[in-house]
Amino acid sequence: MALIDRSILEDAEAFLPEVVKLRRKLHQHPELGLDLPFTQAAIIEALEGLPVTIATGRQLSSVVVELEGSGPGRRVLLRGDMDALEMPEDTGLPFSSQVPNAMHACGHDGHVSMLVGAVHLLAARRDDWSGSVRFMFQPGEEGYGGAPLMIEEGVTKDVDAAFAIHVTPNLPSGWVATRPGALLASEDTIAITVRGRGGHASTPHLAADPVTTTAEIVMAIQATVTRQIDIFNPAVVTLTQLRASDAPNVIPESVFLGGTIRTVSEHTRTKVKEAVTRTALNVAAAHGLEAEVNIKSGYPVTTTHPATAALVLEIAPKVLPEGGRAVEAPAPTMGAEDWSYVLQEVPGAMAFLGVCPPEIPDPRNAPACHSNVMMMNEDAMASGVALHVAMALRLLEGPA
Repeated sequence: MALIDRSILEDAEAFLPEVVKLRRKLHQHPELGLDLPFTQAAIIEALEGLPVTIATGRQLSSVVVELEGSGPGRRVLLRGDMDALEMPEDTGLPFSSQVPNAMHACGHDGHVSMLVGAVHLLAARRDDWSGSVRFMFQPGEEGYGGAPLMIEEGVTKDVDAAFAIHVTPNLPSGWVATRPGALLASEDTIAITVRGRGGHASTPHLAADPVTTTAEIVMAIQATVTRQIDIFNPAVVTLTQLRASDAPNVIPESVFLGGTIRTVSEHTRTKVKEAVTRTALNVAAAHGLEAEVNIKSGYPVTTTHPATAALVLEIAPKVLPEGGRAVEAPAPTMGAEDWSYVLQEVPGAMAFLGVCPPEIPDPRNAPACHSNVMMMNEDAMASGVALHVAMALRLLEGPA
């Protein structure tokens, strides 16, 4: 049985300069979607000389790394997502993105670097544990569904348990949070087109105005959520796009309305989709107009295995720095993750790692993930490396 103690953090802190170096390299060269050749090559280079087997994806620029221990045993999967976001960077950091309109604003550069660090530490300790660890370097988390493609290519085959980390600037550095059950929401995209009859703005009675009808649909959908959905099994419906006429004196033929649905149970997810569709169609019909409703299903609810989530809260304090804490999140986060697909295949968990910059006293005031000024405390990545290693060692021993 491998020893899980503060020496893992000490080793992670000793390796931290290499983790930071790789993170900054990736931060300067962010890549989007499923094709990430620079990131893929950087990962393979960073693992050079280690006793591992490396495979790359057929449908995407993934990297799957196999590390064998001292004998046969369980197989544990650890994951780091690789892709950046399509947005500008305004941090002013000396290693800011060199790619126009692309930024690692969600910390995936840190995820990759921490996972590379974990490969190194587990390889150095491989005489102390049995079984194997599979490292999943995954493109396309930001809406491209890289995880199900990697599952299709066999990344979860023969895996007994799985674990992943996501950084957050909105927790103190060195803190870890997770919870059993729903951790992150499902995500679905709303696209509604309301069709009427165009005309001159001075004679609306001669037209069939889709603008006012769409405004009613917006308000009716908000009322639908508050009046038909259980507050203890919540949903968030946010309408973020409204495109109509380009001229102030023109009533358009149609209006486009777009937004997102977030829920933390499949029951509520289905109910909200039905309610949004029914509301849009019937409000439009009440005014003699037509509505076309398309709701595109995105990532499902990210549901942690309760026993694995409990292990995170048990193991994390053993490898966190002074002042670090492991806490159970009081409620799900309404963001979405395609790690959800892995957890549908394998019992496992995800944990949030606090990386609030030290100059920000209150993490609630730190720019969040997906902000153009999102930054992270790079020293906290040592805690992430240590947590990956500790969870792998514990999960290799068997279920809780």
